Amino acid sequence: MTFGDRFLLAWIALAAVVFVALLFVPAPYGRYARRAWGPTIASRWAWLVMEAPAVLVMAGAFALGRHRDSWTALVFLGMWLLHYVPRAFVDPFLWREPTRRTPLLIVAMAIVFNVVNGLANGGTLFDRPPGYTDAWLGDPRFLCGALLFAFGYWMNRDADRRLRRLRGPGESGYRIPTGGLFRWVSCPNYLGEIVVWSGWAIATWSLAGLAFALWTIANLAPRARTHHRFYRERFADYPRERRALLPGIW
Repeated sequence: MTFGDRFLLAWIALAAVVFVALLFVPAPYGRYARRAWGPTIASRWAWLVMEAPAVLVMAGAFALGRHRDSWTALVFLGMWLLHYVPRAFVDPFLWREPTRRTPLLIVAMAIVFNVVNGLANGGTLFDRPPGYTDAWLGDPRFLCGALLFAFGYWMNRDADRRLRRLRGPGESGYRIPTGGLFRWVSCPNYLGEIVVWSGWAIATWSLAGLAFALWTIANLAPRARTHHRFYRERFADYPRERRALLPGIW
């Protein structure tokens, strides 16, 4: 087992610790932001600063990697950027609540995660021997993973659009989201992101991809549970048949 593999196993163990912690203490950004976490920055700029490293690190790993000439490497880079370029450079400027703020500590933690995660995935895909041949694009693992990735991407983007439409220009406060997968779960945007990176783990068939999928679950499953509880406590007419994250289950 290489040093990189041992590091990723430790990284996965840390994700398990974070998962348990977030079940009890919600991450202090968005509706759960608290002054006790120190200085803050406007959330749209915080989001750009902390998500941009995911784009830059992966693009750098591709440019410097020894396998950058393969079509498989180019496809993986495209999948990654398809998610992160809008997330970092477009979505923050579509938000309709410009006064929201995020603690700088959260921004710093997110930057560390995105750098480590980008290096782990970028190194695996673009530099680590033996690399992926172009035949990998026809492998059932890639095809199944890419299909899951595409489905999760649609789920995530559709839910995000519906959430943005809940408020008009200058409006604040919370409303019950409706339509699409909100019919069954409170957080289809989080479910979509989990499906995206689970598909990525299968498509790459790598320990780095698996670690990313598990970290996504560790961060978003507890937050979905907290959001679900928030909605049910705030709205007496909140649909009782909805679950937090998994339709009909949880």
